[in-house]
Amino acid sequence: MFDRLEDLLIRYEEVMGELQEPDVANNPERFRRLMKEQSDLSPIVEAYKEYRQCKQNIEDSLLMLEEESDEEMRELAKEELNDSKARVEELEQKLKILLLPKDPNDDKNVIVEIRAGAGGDEAALFAAEIYRMYIHYAENHRFRPEMISLNENGIGGFKECVFMISGQGAYSRLKYESGVHRVQRVPETESGGRIHTSTITVAIMPEAEEVDVDLDLNDCKFDVFRASGNGGQCVNTTDSAVRLTHIPTGIVISCQDEKSQLKNKDKALKVLRARLYEMELAKQHDAEAEARKSQVGTGDRSEKIRTYNFPQGRVTDHRIKLTLHKLDSILNGDLDEIIDSLIAADQTARLAKMNEDK
Repeated sequence: MFDRLEDLLIRYEEVMGELQEPDVANNPERFRRLMKEQSDLSPIVEAYKEYRQCKQNIEDSLLMLEEESDEEMRELAKEELNDSKARVEELEQKLKILLLPKDPNDDKNVIVEIRAGAGGDEAALFAAEIYRMYIHYAENHRFRPEMISLNENGIGGFKECVFMISGQGAYSRLKYESGVHRVQRVPETESGGRIHTSTITVAIMPEAEEVDVDLDLNDCKFDVFRASGNGGQCVNTTDSAVRLTHIPTGIVISCQDEKSQLKNKDKALKVLRARLYEMELAKQHDAEAEARKSQVGTGDRSEKIRTYNFPQGRVTDHRIKLTLHKLDSILNGDLDEIIDSLIAADQTARLAKMNEDK
């Protein structure tokens, strides 16, 4: 591990040197690549430099204890020694986590699909609430949400909703949200006062670049139709909506959120690329079944991952057995405690798997 850290330190110094060259700004692509590499290496290098400093402090403290006779100075040396030893252990763990292989999709934007499941109108109403939860979360993190397509049920619920969240690291934060979300409450549509259980499914897909997916437009069939919705200029008066059918897979995507047919077509293609990319990733995961066992349930739409219990005001994530009694704030987008816990659990599992393979 330490040989690799030394190599990364040398590379970091090379990158910093290249960034100071006078002509580097004249090549935007090279400048962007170097800045990204510098950003990726900085946390590792800073932690490693602190680690080396702590190791030096330990040597200095031990030397002082050997040579120093003054009792007060010896006590200071012992205190410095204990603090440095504790910090070295923390930094070793931190460095192991920082050196874990990075998910190549972590920096990408995400396409989110929410679909009502069991529970009829109540499931659709909950789907709309979960949509708003993610919008609040995105805005809190300065990500940019953008609607792609929406199918409402007439009473404020969403049968199906597809939207994009753009921003550096959006996928790294949201990738653990894929799966079945369950709600337990007395439905607004229920007059008897009985608690019902309804479900929705959430799919989180990294936005796929053209280079990520081999998409032949000859395999795509486009139909245009008149958009439906709440009205507004041009929405119901022109054939601006687009239905995209991918013939080899049978995937059908409808998009009518934009007034422009061209923009709707572009959004539909983004969703198609993301779905095809997700299918390819799923094949890779299946081929690496053992590795997948060490992950915290990312990407599986059929897995029940979380329950939102309204009578008790609690949210439980079943993968890590975490229960929080802060339902209202979570539905307002306060997801960081859950997401940070999922990331920590995933990192711990990957470290354990890596140690087993040694």
